[in-house]
Amino acid sequence: MNDGNTVLGSKGQRQSPSTGDCAVRIEGVVREFGSVKAVDGLSLALAPGEIMGFLGTNGAGKTTTIKMIIGLLRPSAGKVSVFGGDPSDPAVRARVGYMPEVATYYPYLNARELLAFYGGICGLDVKLVKARTDELLESVGLSEAAKRPLKTYSKGMLQRAGIAQALLNDPDLLVLDEPFTGLDPLARIHFRELLRSLREKGKAVFFSSHELGETELLCDRVAIMKHGHCVYQGAVKDLAGDGGSNLERLFLKTLEEAK
Repeated sequence: MNDGNTVLGSKGQRQSPSTGDCAVRIEGVVREFGSVKAVDGLSLALAPGEIMGFLGTNGAGKTTTIKMIIGLLRPSAGKVSVFGGDPSDPAVRARVGYMPEVATYYPYLNARELLAFYGGICGLDVKLVKARTDELLESVGLSEAAKRPLKTYSKGMLQRAGIAQALLNDPDLLVLDEPFTGLDPLARIHFRELLRSLREKGKAVFFSSHELGETELLCDRVAIMKHGHCVYQGAVKDLAGDGGSNLERLFLKTLEEAK
């Protein structure tokens, strides 16, 4: 188990980064909505070159936490920092890519127009956006459908378009809310390889998911939430592959013991 302040690099070595060295640091965070504590006393840290899975049942506080990381919500108490700064700072946000669980796009745009639109919103150079568009659409498997209106896309294709959008600014931190939803098996494999390549480049990836198998295959560490509390943090390598302990068993056991 981990206290949230010790992190693991992509090779599994233990590190204790300072706030400035962390991609994300969350310290004693509480987020209240009226009398409800959606997040209660959460602490964790994410290092560059690390992939972290954020798990829990519906209503556990995962999306609320993600919104605080990307600066859409502020904590009621405690502190969230991203690359040592305020998540709402434009200079910090420029280093972050985000894909929500459910994204709504203009249906008459095609994938190329979608990325051009978001590139303009982010103030990215037009030539850079065009170059990144070709690369990203190829990497998510949408090159052949790039000129089709988004209204003709399947759910999985829209998910892949969202992944491309989140990567458009070449972020140092990628935050994803349920990224595997709607992806077919081949798309999942390609997406897994894409995230691993980002880790090798020193990027940090933080994603929520109900897909325990994908999380176990991909992540360096996991955190499990229940009713706003973090009830487990640990390294995936410590629980996988021995035939007796895996993420699914840990998840069920942890939630049961946290009653």
